[in-house]
Amino acid sequence: MPRKSMLNSKVLSGSRRILLGLGTLWAGLMIVTSGPRSVEGLTPPRETSAPATTEADAILEDVPADDPPEVLWQVLSGLDYMTGDVSAELQQFVGKEVKIPGFMVPLEDFAEDVSEFLLVPYVGACVHTPPPPPNQLVYVEMDGDEKTPVTYWDPIWIHGTLEIEETTNVYGQVSFKVSGIEVQPYEW
Repeated sequence: MPRKSMLNSKVLSGSRRILLGLGTLWAGLMIVTSGPRSVEGLTPPRETSAPATTEADAILEDVPADDPPEVLWQVLSGLDYMTGDVSAELQQFVGKEVKIPGFMVPLEDFAEDVSEFLLVPYVGACVHTPPPPPNQLVYVEMDGDEKTPVTYWDPIWIHGTLEIEETTNVYGQVSFKVSGIEVQPYEW
């Protein structure tokens, strides 16, 4: 092969690598600058007839008997995962049926339906970024090994019994466990 065409071949190969690198950099910047998609703050405030002393009291007063109370991520942060101290607000929900909004991170690779997964406050938590702190991760195990379809990008509500239980998985430490009864799409 003549020296000139060998040189052109190397230049083309280098150009392809540069273009591929620039494309990867652009895609990464788009992901980073778009920010995490989160369900935090998307639940409209509830109206109550009597003043409540805490946010948890307000939620519990206004929940119909057949609908479990909503527990948002700021309430879950009431667990000090370093000391094990639990806020009074969070303690009201421990051992009770609740519903928590979030995004699913399956623990089974390439599965379409799963019986266990992590519930996280924003898209991509644990997978493409450092994981949130343990008090912002919920391990969900569906009752009776029931399986639920995997949804990566769409938020869900998980209904189940909330427990403070430390577990460890491939993504790190988790402070909460929910025995899942039902998974529903999150309504905006």
